[in-house]
Amino acid sequence: MKAYLTFSQSAQYYECGFSCDNAVVVRVDEARFFITDSRYTLEAKESSYSGVEVIESRDFIQSIQGIVNRFKLKEIAFDSQEVNVDFYQKLYAGLEAFKCSLDAQANFHQKLRIIKTKEEIELIRQSQKLNKKAFKNFAKYLEKALKDAPNEQELHYEAIKHLTYKGKYALSFEPIVGINANAAKPHALPSIKCRLYKNDLLLFDAGIKYKRYCSDMTRTALIKSEINFSKDQKFKDKQRMQIYDIVRKAQENVIKNARSGMSGKQIDSLAREVIEKNGYGKYFIHSTGHGVGLDIHELPRISRISDEIVQDGMVFSVEPGIYLPNAFGVRIEDIVVMKNGRAEVL
Repeated sequence: MKAYLTFSQSAQYYECGFSCDNAVVVRVDEARFFITDSRYTLEAKESSYSGVEVIESRDFIQSIQGIVNRFKLKEIAFDSQEVNVDFYQKLYAGLEAFKCSLDAQANFHQKLRIIKTKEEIELIRQSQKLNKKAFKNFAKYLEKALKDAPNEQELHYEAIKHLTYKGKYALSFEPIVGINANAAKPHALPSIKCRLYKNDLLLFDAGIKYKRYCSDMTRTALIKSEINFSKDQKFKDKQRMQIYDIVRKAQENVIKNARSGMSGKQIDSLAREVIEKNGYGKYFIHSTGHGVGLDIHELPRISRISDEIVQDGMVFSVEPGIYLPNAFGVRIEDIVVMKNGRAEVL
C-alpha cells in the first residue's frame, strides 16, 4: 500500500478540498483521512470531497496509529521539510509497536502535483488574468495619487486593496513595491521614506489567489502622467533604458527557447547568458523562476543548480532581473505553462 501524511494546507486542500491551520491528512491508496480538532470538524465535514473521512482528534499521533493499525501499514511517507523534530520523535516512537517505519521525502507532495491538470492550468490562467487587471487598476490609482507623492508604505497598502478587489481575493504573497534604489532589493520592504515622483522607476511584484491557485507578475515602470505596466517602457535615463532592454531580452529568450525535456538549469541559463554577455551577470542575484500553483513557490525550480526535467503541464515563473545597489533594479516576470513542448505565457 502507498501511504503518506501531510500537514501542508495546500496539500490538505489538494487531497480533501478543505484545509485549516491544525490538521494532518493521511492518505492510504485512495482512502483519505482529514484529522483535525473540534474547532474545524463541522466545517471540514461540510467542505471536504465526498469519500474523505473526517476524524476529530485531541491526539494526532494516536489517530495516525489507528489508521496504521487499520490498514496494517509497514511504511508511511512524510515531508521532512514540514515536520518538526518533536513531532517526528513522538510519531516514530508511537509507530514502533506497529512495526511501521517513516519514510522522509522532501517536497514529496509538490512532486505529486508538479504537472498541472487542464483544470488547474485554467485556474492559474484566471488568477493571472485578475492579477493583470489589478495591475491596470493600480496604475490608474498611481496617476491620481502622484500629486501627493505617496511613500512606499502607502503604495503597499493601496496595492493590497486593488489586488484583493477590496477583500474578495487573497494574496499569493505580500506585494513588493520598490522605488528607484529600493528596487535594487529583490524583495524590498516598503519604506516610509521613499516617495514616488514623476520620472521615478517603480518595481511592482504582486499576485493573488483565485480558488486557491496563485498568480505572480512583476513589472518595472517609468512613472509619468500616464502610467502603465506593459513591457513597453521608455526610460529617459540611458542606463535605466539599457538595463531594462537587457532584462526584457533575457526574459524573452527564455520564453522563446525553453523546451520540455530541458533541465531547470538549462532554462535558467537562457536568461543568465543574455545578462552575462552584457556584463551584468553578478547583478542577477536570484534564480530565473519557480513553480506556481497552490503555493506561490512550488516545483520545478528554474535555477542554475536545478537538475529537474521540465515537462509539459508544468507551470513556472520567468523573472530575470538586474539589481544595481543604491541605484535601481529591474525585474520582468510572467507565468508560463509548458504546452506542446514550448512555453506559453498565461
